[in-house]
Amino acid sequence: MEGFLGGLAVLVDPYVMLMVLLGTVLGIFVGALPGISGSTTIALMLPMTIAMGPVPAICFLGAIYCAANFGGSITAILVNAPGDPSASATALEGFKMAEKGQAGLALGMSAVASAIGGIFSVVVLIVAAPLLAQSAYSFGPPEYFALALFGLSMCAAIGGDSAVKNLIAAALGLLIATVGMDLTTGVERYAFGVMELSDGIGFVPVLIGLFAFGEMLDQAARRYGKPTIAFTDAARVPGWAEMRKCARSIWIGSGIGTFIGALPALGATTAALIGYNETRRWSKHKHEFGHGSIEGVAGPEAANNAAVGGSMVPTLALGIPGSATTAIILAGLIVQGVRPGPHLFNEQPTLLYAVFASMLAANLFYLAMGLYMARFFARISLIPSAFLWPAVFVLCVVGAYGPNQSMGDVYVMLAAGVVGFLFRRAGFSPAPLIMGLVLGGMVEETLKQSLIIFGDDLSGFLGRPIALLLFAVTAAGLLWPVASRLLRFARAARA
Repeated sequence: MEGFLGGLAVLVDPYVMLMVLLGTVLGIFVGALPGISGSTTIALMLPMTIAMGPVPAICFLGAIYCAANFGGSITAILVNAPGDPSASATALEGFKMAEKGQAGLALGMSAVASAIGGIFSVVVLIVAAPLLAQSAYSFGPPEYFALALFGLSMCAAIGGDSAVKNLIAAALGLLIATVGMDLTTGVERYAFGVMELSDGIGFVPVLIGLFAFGEMLDQAARRYGKPTIAFTDAARVPGWAEMRKCARSIWIGSGIGTFIGALPALGATTAALIGYNETRRWSKHKHEFGHGSIEGVAGPEAANNAAVGGSMVPTLALGIPGSATTAIILAGLIVQGVRPGPHLFNEQPTLLYAVFASMLAANLFYLAMGLYMARFFARISLIPSAFLWPAVFVLCVVGAYGPNQSMGDVYVMLAAGVVGFLFRRAGFSPAPLIMGLVLGGMVEETLKQSLIIFGDDLSGFLGRPIALLLFAVTAAGLLWPVASRLLRFARAARA
């Protein structure tokens, strides 16, 4: 409790509060823009946070993350074009409500359910993260290697529909992570005599290229019609009857979102889709789904915002990203000289609890803005692409060049953007590549440290129960799809 009060004391600093407010406004703004997601924006803003200091920088990025998920629901409801991928489930019922003249009620329920789900997950984060970090004190290099390997195995479920393609992308991320000087052996790898690559390929230019520049190329290759908006005067605060009707949906979405978010690599989009399915399953008004069900708005909105706090649990407590967006935030922590993990709760508790408090504040900010400024944010989607994407390209170049003042980073960003564009066209998701890049260094270093501890004897892992449990969970996660398919074939054969 003392740490949380210390975090609140940091949050009331005018500069930190201003960063949270700006991050919330920016998150809603970009969330309402189809094609520019929260992860893209955080990647773009990452270089600009380097001079802020750890607390304002992470509070700013966290506020963008919280607000972008809600911002995507505005255009999902009014335009049927989700601004953020996590709002895709909201569009299924939200736009139907808008067509029936209930856009204001849909927006109001979206804001309320999002805030409840977000606050619920932050409370879970405040309680669960220290407990998880405390248990992680028994972790050594072997356990961290097994944990990072588990995080990589979850890449099969993130992003695209094909597990094989996701694992290929993650393997490419691991390969990129090996570029540069090996600190253990002093051997230069895959630099090909290029001086700029001797220190390795940085997070920032790859993140900006894959998400922002790659998205720009993908959008430029498409042709969009001019969207039509079901305008509303303002979002309408749901009444007692609507809240009673949606109470079960909100709590189901909040629980599912927090749990899914805490699993490495799944994220808000998966949470929203599962939240929508479970909301429909447990609803007493199933006949309304597909025709504009308010429960179908409340459930996925609570789920995708609850996933934000849930995904921060493994990110802060263990240093394992809970989603592609938290992988970028993890990179932001590393750039600030902060290494996430259990030691943070003893060494820098004020920073952590300031982040928790800022996420609570961001949820309250976007609740107020969503109820009173939805009409304004909806107009954002009308910005012509001819103005929007050139500005994004300039930000990409400046963001890649800024941290090290190196044109080599700009070239890396451009190459990563082409890879991101080709990934999208070939059905690959860039998110597993980012996970592989972020976790690659951890996998390599902890494996080397483990082998040094065991005297180059792999059987030493057999004496580490926690590592063996994590290996078993990893193997089960990878083999279960194959095993379930074989079981279905066996049952069909017997039938």
